[in-house]
Amino acid sequence: MAWESLPDDFKFLVLVNGEEQYSLWRGDVPVPGGWSVVKEGTREECLQFVDAAWQDMRPRSLRQRIEEAVL
Repeated sequence: MAWESLPDDFKFLVLVNGEEQYSLWRGDVPVPGGWSVVKEGTREECLQFVDAAWQDMRPRSLRQRIEEAVL
């Protein structure tokens, strides 16, 4: 079922992995291993959360390597 056809109050999840990468996930689908739920809400609420939280799309390990190389 396409996300566009889901009811407005359908529950979505925001997931984050160990590399601090985010994913919008349907609330009726099991969360995959290696990911944790950091937000529940409507699709719009979750998208707003991701927009605010995920400012740097580089994986955490890459950011750390670059920071270490600069120091």
